[in-house]
Amino acid sequence: MTPHALHIVAHGEPEALRWSEIPWPIVEASQVCVDVHAVGVNYPDLLVVRGQYQTLAPLPFAPGKEVAGVIVQVGTGVDDLKVGQRVLGYLENGGYAERLSLRAADCCVLPDGLDCVDAIGLGLGFQTAHFALFERAALKPGDTVLVTGATGAVGSAALQLAKAHGAFVIAAIGTTARARFASEHGADRVVVTNAERPEALRYQVRQATGGRGVDVVIESVGSPVFEVAMRSLARSGRIIVVGFAGGPPASLRSNYLLIKNLSAMGLHWSDYRDDQPDLVRAVQQQVFAQAQAGKLRSPVTTVLSLRDAAIALRRLAERQSLGKFVLVTDRYDGRHRPDTSFESQE
Repeated sequence: MTPHALHIVAHGEPEALRWSEIPWPIVEASQVCVDVHAVGVNYPDLLVVRGQYQTLAPLPFAPGKEVAGVIVQVGTGVDDLKVGQRVLGYLENGGYAERLSLRAADCCVLPDGLDCVDAIGLGLGFQTAHFALFERAALKPGDTVLVTGATGAVGSAALQLAKAHGAFVIAAIGTTARARFASEHGADRVVVTNAERPEALRYQVRQATGGRGVDVVIESVGSPVFEVAMRSLARSGRIIVVGFAGGPPASLRSNYLLIKNLSAMGLHWSDYRDDQPDLVRAVQQQVFAQAQAGKLRSPVTTVLSLRDAAIALRRLAERQSLGKFVLVTDRYDGRHRPDTSFESQE
């Protein structure tokens, strides 16, 4: 059967994605061809569809930055992967497809027994959270961590990783209905952000820390949450910006940095993917090992058919997502069943 992909034919809203036949992928040197079983849905995918992301391919093209599936062809120069292996793979665009080629260096072999859907749940969200916590924030056991947007894919991963590293973890959520999910994924304390009273977040953090503040903030919401979260830092605290899912980028007042010896940093994870793929693969194997040891869990909450990607993206756009959304192709035969209660967008 000829493979298909969901294409952006013109930048706009997710409902404009089109199910299209695609040519059989060409496998170049240092690449592998993967029969895709599962695809991760991430907030940057929505920005790509809308034409608002910093890296866009020529139209038409498929969005999607992470896939899991089976290698069906290996290019010349690839000696560490083979046909038949199941892998988790990362790429800049093109993941919303039934078959694709990508750099062998961007593929991580799945442990035996790990389902492709659960592998996606342990993928890009955990990669982003890991590099934010350990490469940028230099998290130490005993630190106190505030995670904003704590029930999204990156947020729930950050909660788990920080907790597993011996941190005291505070989850900032937008509604009390999400408190149980945050607690189940590692939060020691849950606080609620309020768009009308953003300063309430700082008050709650001070209460949770005995007035001291937090050592690290993993920030994915944007203004005005960013400004309040930064003022919630303890002396020599670090705030790491990983996105702006809930508001515009914030303006940084440098006097805050000076008075309390604070550090404000950003994380653009794809730079690590492009420049240090061996480090990315090592981190992924570490995440897999921690999951197998019962220290981490895949936060997948919703599985849909690839054809219904617009439903998942719409829920991201309306901030109705919880945990990780995953899309599956007809090739997938694992333990998760796609939700068919939604009307198909095909």
